[in-house]
Amino acid sequence: MINIALYLNEEGKIKQWPGQYQKRKALMEYLITKFDDRIYTEQEVNDMIKQWYLLDDYVMIRRYLIEFHLLKRTNDGREYQKYDN
Repeated sequence: MINIALYLNEEGKIKQWPGQYQKRKALMEYLITKFDDRIYTEQEVNDMIKQWYLLDDYVMIRRYLIEFHLLKRTNDGREYQKYDN
């Protein structure tokens, strides 16, 4: 188990982005737990990320959620939802 506490503030929000791949993945696995099991619009996904990620690049985080197969989207990019893991 990777300790991600160093990257979170006292409210559990991501305050720092790690350089190491495995730590990034662990942070994304943490972040996806903040999403409900429902369909989201792109704007809703962005808003969720901004709520839990205190740095600027929410688009990068959305891409990582997709790359790590934690979040999937429709071909047109209009709807997003968690993978059934």
